[in-house]
Amino acid sequence: MKQMINLKLLSKTLITLGILIPCVCLAKDLSLDAFTVNQGNGTQTYSINIQLLAIMTVLTILPAIVLMMTSFTRIIIVLSILRQALGMPQTPSNQIIIGLSLFMTFFIMSPILTQVYTEAVNPYMEEKISQEEALKKGSAPIKKFMYDQTRTEDLMLFAELSGKQLNSDNPDDIPFSIMISSFVASELKTAFQIGFIIFIPFLIIDLVVASVLMSMGMMMLSPVIISLPFKIMLFVLVDGWNLILGTLAASFSI
Repeated sequence: MKQMINLKLLSKTLITLGILIPCVCLAKDLSLDAFTVNQGNGTQTYSINIQLLAIMTVLTILPAIVLMMTSFTRIIIVLSILRQALGMPQTPSNQIIIGLSLFMTFFIMSPILTQVYTEAVNPYMEEKISQEEALKKGSAPIKKFMYDQTRTEDLMLFAELSGKQLNSDNPDDIPFSIMISSFVASELKTAFQIGFIIFIPFLIIDLVVASVLMSMGMMMLSPVIISLPFKIMLFVLVDGWNLILGTLAASFSI
């Protein structure tokens, strides 16, 4: 029951953020004054036309948000490397790997999405705050999450490429364009580092089996056929899935 509530909360939060981001960005960048409506209290909101446009836009950018702004990238890369290390590139299947990565992402991002929903989405849906204020409050926890996983050298690299001077100690001062690029670069590096550590014990088994077969003169027999059962047995004996998934979840500082 709690997982179903988290899934509903996740979908509602992502969709609402997806509506807010295109709406505010389009209005600011393109100066769409024709789409704004003056309210009685002196503030402005966006008309139904621009909101419908934003809803259609979110269907395109929502997969990119999940891939590039959450823990999904690190998880799916590590699990894919694990398949290669075991010597079973098709087992588990791609559907299982993607599904497991997606639900692990829901689990890891649940506290952040709860904060976004409480501070931004729910007040905005109750019309207590404006769209711009909801966007600012909703993006802050996500930006803080990405900042905690991002290396300083990656931030400085993309800041230098963009020609901007940044205060790397304050995530609120870092534009999303730089933050997302730096976050993805750091996630790729971290995922490959974890994958390298996972590969070592399985590589040792392959080397030992190949050496034994070579010493016995069985050069025509593929070492993979012999080493695969031993790698599976080792992975099961050490409760590998528990270790891998637990380590991945703990590797994110939230």
